[in-house]
Amino acid sequence: MYISSRRLGVYAVALGFAIVMNFTVPRLMPGSPVDAMIAQLGPRATPAAIEAIKARFGAVEAPITAQFLDYIKGLATLDLGVSVKYYPQTVTEVLARSTLWTLFLVVTAITFSLVVGTLLGAIAAWRRGGRFDTVVSPFSVVMIAVPPVIIALSALFVFGVSLRWFPVGYAYDPNLDPGINFTFAGSVFYHAILPVLTLSPYLIGEFQTTMRSSMISVLGEDYVTMGRAKGLTAATVMLGYGARNAMLPVLTNLALMLGAVFGGSIVTEIVFNYPGLGLTLFTASVARDYPVIQGQLLLMTLATLGANLLVDIIYGVIDPRLRDGSA
Repeated sequence: MYISSRRLGVYAVALGFAIVMNFTVPRLMPGSPVDAMIAQLGPRATPAAIEAIKARFGAVEAPITAQFLDYIKGLATLDLGVSVKYYPQTVTEVLARSTLWTLFLVVTAITFSLVVGTLLGAIAAWRRGGRFDTVVSPFSVVMIAVPPVIIALSALFVFGVSLRWFPVGYAYDPNLDPGINFTFAGSVFYHAILPVLTLSPYLIGEFQTTMRSSMISVLGEDYVTMGRAKGLTAATVMLGYGARNAMLPVLTNLALMLGAVFGGSIVTEIVFNYPGLGLTLFTASVARDYPVIQGQLLLMTLATLGANLLVDIIYGVIDPRLRDGSA
């Protein structure tokens, strides 16, 4: 095996803890799904309507033990329940629709940031102490420190409201019918520009700083010196000999950053009214939609743990020393 049973046990414990917290956290909020639905009815909240709501969603106000048992049974049977906010849609249907948009947003931002950040980090390490390094490296630290909500609101106001260069909401033009064509695809990418650029600064900063540190240690290795002695171009030595061997810590950092990426996507999607998991979680929280909140938190947990597990396995394949040490 490329990962020890002890390490798998750690992931199992983390997953179990997350399952319990996913159930507990929504119920710490004041109010309940039934109260939220009745409040939305306003003057239409007749006694008959209230009784109908309680009859359909009374399970979310059942004793906490009964709710937890239903929750565990649902997980065991892969049944996440029915959404309160989007009734009669199931939680699986709601999350499947939202997940596609979040994946598109996150994967695009990560891909763009990975290319830019690692390239900046490699050049900064290659020219350590030079003008490029003294400008880019401190700026990367600043990008890491700035909260995504500040970047999102600033981008929305400057490029969306003031200059009107980009749309300020939705994943595509509402006047278009979704389909596989260039018009729809162009609208999707156009609407994703600001959300992607909002998520990217933090990622670029993290990738740049990690790549720079890893690259500096790699540049002292014998094979880099040999590459220079062969008379290879600086770009070949920097990218082919240095950057390629300095990427492992960057990939590890990417797995550890997934939680922060999902957190940033939540804020970004709310600000830009982007129909992904972040906006779904926000609307579900307002409606006290316990099933959707539980399902989404579980999905984000599985994504983060799965990414870290994948990196552990890849490390075991690439570096036999780690595999032998974990046996």
